[in-house]
Amino acid sequence: MNILVLVAGTNEPSNSNVLADTFVQGMQQLGGVTVHKRRLKDFRIEHFSLDFYDPQCSQEEDFCALQALMQEADGLVIATPVWNFGVPAHLKNFIDRMGSFALDATRSRGTLNGMPFYMIYTGGAPYPAWKGLMEKTSSHIPEALKYFGASYMGHHFEGKCVKGQGKFGLVVDERPESIASVRKQGHAFASVVKKYKETGKAPIKQRTQGKIMKWGESVLKKVT
Repeated sequence: MNILVLVAGTNEPSNSNVLADTFVQGMQQLGGVTVHKRRLKDFRIEHFSLDFYDPQCSQEEDFCALQALMQEADGLVIATPVWNFGVPAHLKNFIDRMGSFALDATRSRGTLNGMPFYMIYTGGAPYPAWKGLMEKTSSHIPEALKYFGASYMGHHFEGKCVKGQGKFGLVVDERPESIASVRKQGHAFASVVKKYKETGKAPIKQRTQGKIMKWGESVLKKVT
């Protein structure tokens, strides 16, 4: 099975990238997992415009490479920092661009067929700030992927990813409990993807959520 891991962090070293590698280690413990990890900072992707929805539009090489990996994937992991209450712009732009292949011709129905995905977030703020505000302000990424037809399997938030006030740097490598937790979550996620690969179906909880979302969309169409 193929799992695509996208890392939106740009720092070197990157807390998001280290946690992504840890998650990969957990996935590979299951066996039979082929991981394709990519750093979005290494790709040059044009800003979204409606022109990219035109079937005759020529997509750039870097975008086509990511699109191919997405369409071949059985599972998706996104590791991203939270900057100024949101995710880096290049991640949001890629999500916008995904609409060219992750939505049908009507741009109203997702084509990802229940593919499981998992989110890894890092931030400078503590966990209470995440629960109180930042989880909401960054929720557009998982919500968009669910709209595209993917199945949300959960997330990990790693707070206080700073060396001190105004001092940025790698800290997660010195947190054995977090490393162990992320590795365990990676193994669990790979198990879900394996089941999805075998059955072609997301877990029942996520399938139910998808049906509720589609029902809500149909109601909105009737009243608008």
